[in-house]
Amino acid sequence: MEQTEKLYYIQPPIFQFEATVLQCEPLQEHWQVVLNRTAFYPEGGGQPCDFGTLGNVSVIDVQEKGGIVRHTVTAPLCVGSTVTGQVDAARRMELTQQHSGEHILSGTLHAMFGAENVGFHIGADYLTMDTNIPISDEQLAKAEAYANEIVWKNLPIDAVWYNKESLSTLTYRSKKELDGPVRIVTIPQADCCACCGTHVQFTGEIGMIKIVDWQKYKSGTRLFVVCGIRAFRAFEQMRGETTAIRTLLSAKNGALLQAVQHQAQELENARFRVVQTENELFSVLAQSVDPNQPVFLQQEHLSTDALRRLCSAVSAKTSHLCAVFTSNENGTLSYAMAQTLPNADLRPLCTALNQAFCGRGGGKPGFVQGSITTNFDAAVAFLQANL
Repeated sequence: MEQTEKLYYIQPPIFQFEATVLQCEPLQEHWQVVLNRTAFYPEGGGQPCDFGTLGNVSVIDVQEKGGIVRHTVTAPLCVGSTVTGQVDAARRMELTQQHSGEHILSGTLHAMFGAENVGFHIGADYLTMDTNIPISDEQLAKAEAYANEIVWKNLPIDAVWYNKESLSTLTYRSKKELDGPVRIVTIPQADCCACCGTHVQFTGEIGMIKIVDWQKYKSGTRLFVVCGIRAFRAFEQMRGETTAIRTLLSAKNGALLQAVQHQAQELENARFRVVQTENELFSVLAQSVDPNQPVFLQQEHLSTDALRRLCSAVSAKTSHLCAVFTSNENGTLSYAMAQTLPNADLRPLCTALNQAFCGRGGGKPGFVQGSITTNFDAAVAFLQANL
């Protein structure tokens, strides 16, 4: 079978075309169709495939192998018939904005800091880029600013096929050695890179390039980036969230940070007062224990830290076992156990308690903490039987 004529590389882009059905075979619950020509871009190089329709049936996947493009469709098509293909233009535009934006940012990072792009994928919400070296916040900000300057200059993006001989005269980015024919995508002042993906005609069509997040990844940096329509959506989402937060805090526009800082300080003050009040209560509870008997207490609504502080306060009043419990929202029971005898080792008892009630936890010889799946009475009965 001859290779498929690839209309998806033509600029301006072709979204509607006619083609002859050369092959149609069942593929699980769908069908796989081969045409003599197609404008549907197949998945590859980190870019998802195009969607759309062939005649009256939906195209839900497009793959290419050995130069032949195969379309997965939702209903069979008659071999030999002529069909009209309609590519989802909005999806294509969104994907090409991401791909062209990635080229500009990758080329900029390479030129400025020597960073190699070792991984690229366009996801549902953002694209990811992996570099081979760490990149600082300041460097990312500098690269992002320059990349957007390239966008706003509305420069032409050229894609040209080169044979092996012509390729040897070029300087371009590539993740691997190439022989040709190779498609080289050139963006003036920004990038020259081997690529088989689709791109916008002019950088201005990208609109904006925005790095929304980044993290350390292997020996380098993973960037999370949105371009074009995705940058607009990201802004709208952040604007909505910011407006909701301003409403909750009764903050004026431009005073959100100050309102959040004030709220954080009030929360910290409240936490301090709660700890003080808890400690006063724990001191009263500690004074009420019998120092000649093991102590078993249940106090509701305690945090992990408060549970530890209560157990420590009570255990200071007795040399016997002190076990304190509090119920959790998920139905488990958190515990803290302490004993102040010099040779006390509660770890075997902790292990037995966890095994008996599907729990987890541990600690030091004189203090252990964890959670179990049971109630207070059953836990106390077990501990009394194993002292």
